[in-house]
Amino acid sequence: MKKRTPEELGTAPISSLLLSYALPAIIAMMASSLYNIIDRVFIGQGVGPLAISGLALTFPIMNLSTAFGALIGAGGSTLVSIKMGQEDIWGAKQVLGNVIILNVILGTIFMIVGLAFIDEILFLFGASNDTLPYARDFMQIILLGNVFTHLYFGLNSVMRSSGYPQKAMYATIFTVLINLILAPIFIFVLEWGIRGAALATVIAQLCSLIWILFHFSQKIYFIHFEKGIFKLKKNIIRGIFSIGMSPFVMNTCACLVVIFINHSLKSYGGDLAIGAYGIVNSILMLFAMLVLGFSQGMQPIAGFNYGAQKYDRVMSVFKRTMAYSTIVTFCASFCAIAFPQTITSFFTTDSHLIEIAKQGMQISFSMFAFVSIPMVAGNFFQSIGKAKISIFLSASRQLLFLIPLMLILPQFFGLMGVWLSLPLSDLFAILLALFYIKTLKF
Repeated sequence: MKKRTPEELGTAPISSLLLSYALPAIIAMMASSLYNIIDRVFIGQGVGPLAISGLALTFPIMNLSTAFGALIGAGGSTLVSIKMGQEDIWGAKQVLGNVIILNVILGTIFMIVGLAFIDEILFLFGASNDTLPYARDFMQIILLGNVFTHLYFGLNSVMRSSGYPQKAMYATIFTVLINLILAPIFIFVLEWGIRGAALATVIAQLCSLIWILFHFSQKIYFIHFEKGIFKLKKNIIRGIFSIGMSPFVMNTCACLVVIFINHSLKSYGGDLAIGAYGIVNSILMLFAMLVLGFSQGMQPIAGFNYGAQKYDRVMSVFKRTMAYSTIVTFCASFCAIAFPQTITSFFTTDSHLIEIAKQGMQISFSMFAFVSIPMVAGNFFQSIGKAKISIFLSASRQLLFLIPLMLILPQFFGLMGVWLSLPLSDLFAILLALFYIKTLKF
């Protein structure tokens, strides 16, 4: 593999640089998202439609776990990019050490609390007596491996930002391949059901984590383990938390929103409506991960050049990322609206579940063509250290728009109102992001 240098972030042509960083992230994100979809297909076909609903109930917990992981991983990786742009390599190494310590601490606390109150949490998130066993079986295994998950995602982000996007991609693909091999064996051959799917996920992430730890143990790389970096530093913690607060707020809000969605779906459509949202959300996330892949490719370039005060390059990478991402969301919107029956039929043969999911998919994707605008903008402001704007953009779609709409519209339109809340909140978030983009100044 070609050895990368931090200086190329400030000198190489923006277009080729963005693609070289974004394509590995996109491939990794696509592989991960496709696995999540295939995993749901395995569960839907091998366990049953209620198992899909049970899995959908775990989304809020998964989002909350991701929130704490992103708080450290996204904050740490962005801080590494900025320090490298400032030619502070020792500071970047200290960030790496702090990322590991913080992930272990927060991951352990989350695991203990989650396991202690798992049933109460799942009932709060909309579980019924029929769906609780599936959700509990899945989350108990996931929570036991929570520390590994946090470390895997956090260190993978740092590896990408420190100049090795291809290796970060390989780590994700490696995880997906192990998942795809183990999941059908555990579900269909060993008949471990939904627990088998969770166990396959944890084992795959642990294997990739070991490989990532080996990468950072090699002194030939810019950022590596070194004596003296495994000490918590107040200024580094403050920087990580400040920058990482945006994705933390975004994922925490996503947790709250899914709770509202699940309860609304349960009230107006029953357990199968929750399963339908699980299907729709899987497809939404598939294409959202493509946009996130471009944003992750943008992040080290924008962060480095912002630290180096090369603002023309900062804006250039932002514009290109926005253009590429918008093409993706337009194509996604067309496919979901034009072929909902075909897409939902992959997950289940239950006709009632298919009908609910088909309607939800067409409505949910009606504004998705322009969702790239707030997504890229939020990641961009995070990348250049403007945490307050990024946090506000991340939280606005969920707290200011979606939750109020979710409380009002179902009162008049029932299940249809739940689905309508999604594209309307997207519309308001798009307009808000455009305002901040227009007023951006360095």
